[in-house]
Amino acid sequence: MDTISQALSHGGVQGVYRHDAASTRCPMTFAVFVPPQARSGPVPVLWYLSGLTCTHANVMDKGEYRRVAAERGVILVAPDTSPRGPGVPDEPDNWQFGCGAGFYVDATQAPYDRNYRMWSYVVDELPALVAANFPADMARQGVFGHSMGGHGALTVALRNPGRFRSCSAFAPIVQPSTAGWSRPAFEKYLGADPAGWRRYDATALIEDGHRFPEFLVDQGSADGFLQDGLRPWLLEEACRKAGIPLALTMREGYDHSYYFISTFMEAHIAWAAERLAA
Repeated sequence: MDTISQALSHGGVQGVYRHDAASTRCPMTFAVFVPPQARSGPVPVLWYLSGLTCTHANVMDKGEYRRVAAERGVILVAPDTSPRGPGVPDEPDNWQFGCGAGFYVDATQAPYDRNYRMWSYVVDELPALVAANFPADMARQGVFGHSMGGHGALTVALRNPGRFRSCSAFAPIVQPSTAGWSRPAFEKYLGADPAGWRRYDATALIEDGHRFPEFLVDQGSADGFLQDGLRPWLLEEACRKAGIPLALTMREGYDHSYYFISTFMEAHIAWAAERLAA
């Protein structure tokens, strides 16, 4: 693991790191904020999964999380959203697919199956690296994310309920297998049979019996992707039928941007920290 940068912030350390990832077969960059409490011993870990077109840098630069993460004593890890670099297949003119749009799946279709293994990266490889190199209490983990990353957070939590104590999302893609802006990517990554997509779809996972104790979701009412891509009411219906508590709040006038995310970031980290407390 190489250190790209480190800076003191709110008494903690904001770092950016790079390593050669075995799962994606390319170098991967990620950000980690370590709060001041970590000087006294391991602290909880909160994973933030970013949305389409993003890298680790979007939330690091615009998410406004460091003060509350420092106050609450949680490490915040922000992975990249896809493999990158020479030899990684991409569609440069398609923001909904390829680099910046890994959708947190393990691709099964050539040529994407060689590099696009973001599920294995964020669920297995990067957590092992974080556990080995940072003062992280891996028995206390939470996950949250935005848009495509909200989709990732929901599916990761539903498939790993014993690992994560909290899961929340900003404007998640709750049913990517049918959404207009994610269905084409699923077909390219996972093949033409929608049955193979269900393990990466939050509503399908709930229908298939997966459970999580509770979810927190914030959604802007002025989000331009609300009707076509996000459709939080589908998650609301799935949770209602399954008896999963869901705190879904429609935020009047807010859009899909980091202005929206940064406004409610403190509430999400505080909510997670309560569930990550010893």
